[in-house]
Amino acid sequence: MGRDWGPVLVVVGLVIAVVGLLAWAGGLSWFGRLPGDIRIETETTRVYVPWVSMLVVSAVVSGVVWLLRR
Repeated sequence: MGRDWGPVLVVVGLVIAVVGLLAWAGGLSWFGRLPGDIRIETETTRVYVPWVSMLVVSAVVSGVVWLLRR
C-alpha cells in the first residue's frame, strides 16, 4: 500500500462510522421496509428479502465509485 491509500481508508472509515451512528440512532429504520421488499412473518418463521433496499444501496455505491473514478 502506498501513500495514496491513506486518505481513501480514512474516508471509508468515516463513512462506516456515520452509517453505524445512523443505524444506532434509528435513522436507517426504512431499510428493509421499502415497497417491493419481501417480508413474510408467521408465528414461527420470519423471512426478509430486501430487494428494493439493496437496489438503492447498489445505486448509491455505484454512484460514489463513479464519482471517485472521475
